[in-house]
Amino acid sequence: MQRSIQEITDSVCAAGAWVPPLREEIGKTIVGQNDLIDRLLVALLGNGHVLLEGVPGLAKTLSLKTLAAATQAAFQRLQFTPDMLPADIVGTLIYSPQDGGFVTKQGPIFANLVLADEINRAPAKVQSALLEAMQEHQVTIGEQTFSLPDPFLVLATQNPIEQEGTYPLPEAQVDRFMLKVVVAYPTREEERAILDRMAHSGAAPSVQPVLDPSHLVRARRVVDEIYVDDKVKDYIVDLVRATRDPEAFGARLEGLVQMGASPRATIYLTLASRAHAFLQGRGYVTPQDVKTIGFDVLRHRVVPSYEAEAENLTSEDLVGRIFDSIPVP
Repeated sequence: MQRSIQEITDSVCAAGAWVPPLREEIGKTIVGQNDLIDRLLVALLGNGHVLLEGVPGLAKTLSLKTLAAATQAAFQRLQFTPDMLPADIVGTLIYSPQDGGFVTKQGPIFANLVLADEINRAPAKVQSALLEAMQEHQVTIGEQTFSLPDPFLVLATQNPIEQEGTYPLPEAQVDRFMLKVVVAYPTREEERAILDRMAHSGAAPSVQPVLDPSHLVRARRVVDEIYVDDKVKDYIVDLVRATRDPEAFGARLEGLVQMGASPRATIYLTLASRAHAFLQGRGYVTPQDVKTIGFDVLRHRVVPSYEAEAENLTSEDLVGRIFDSIPVP
C-alpha cells in the first residue's frame, strides 16, 4: 500500500531533524557558501559525487573537512600530481618476507569523504583508478575486491584558470559525477565576516559532531520514498532529451551542442531533486527542485560545439536555453 504524501513528509521531517543543526554547526566555520554545503548534502543523500570548479582559496577543502567533522565521517585528502600512480589511491600488494606471501595495503580511497584535490593534474591512468570506486563503490587490489565504506563521496576539485600541467578528465569519469558545482567568490559582507573570523594565527573554530554516518544511510531510505509526480518525471526526461535533440523541443541550439547528457543524467537529476526536497523538509518533488539542482547536474554533461565556442557560449548558456524552452508542469 502506497503511503500518502503527508506520511512521507512526516518521515522526512523526522529523518531530517539533523539538517538545521548541521547547517548551524558548519556555519560556525564556513562563512557563506550555502549552495556548496547544500550540494554536498544532496550528493551524500543521493549517493553521488561532486566535481568542484573554483579558484584557490574559496574554502572548498575546508567545507569538506568541516562536513566530515560534523558528521563523524572518515576523511582523506588526496593531492593529485603528474607522477601519481593508481596504487597511491586504491592501495597495493606488499611482499611479506616472513611468510613469503603478499599482504594487501589499502589506499586512502577507503574513507567516507575523499577529497581529490586538483584531480586534473594526474594522468588518465590515475584518474581511471577512481572509476570503479565511484561507480561500483568497490576497489579491486590484485585478485581481491574490497567494498568501500558507506556513505562514500568523492569530492574532486579543479582549477579553471591554471591549465599548465593538467590533463582533461575522461568523459567516462566526468559523467560519473552527480554534480558539477561552480564555486563563486563571497559577497562583500561575507568577506568581511571571513576577515573577522579567520584573520588570526590561531586554530580554526572547532566543529562539534551533529550526527554520524548511520543517520545519512537511514536518511537515504527516506529520500527514496519521496514522491515524484508523473508530470515531474516527464519534465525531467524532456530536459535530458532536449540536450541531445534541442530542435525537437523548440530550443534554438542548432549546431551548438556537440554531445548531450546520457541516461545517467536522468537518474541523477531525479535523485538530486529528491534529495533537495528532503533538505527543504518536503515529501514530494516540485519542478522548482528540478530547476534549482538541474544546472549542477547538466552543466558538465552538455558539450558545446566549435560553433558555440566561437560565439562564446558555455555549456551553462546552453543548459539555460534548454530550461527556458521546456514548459514547466
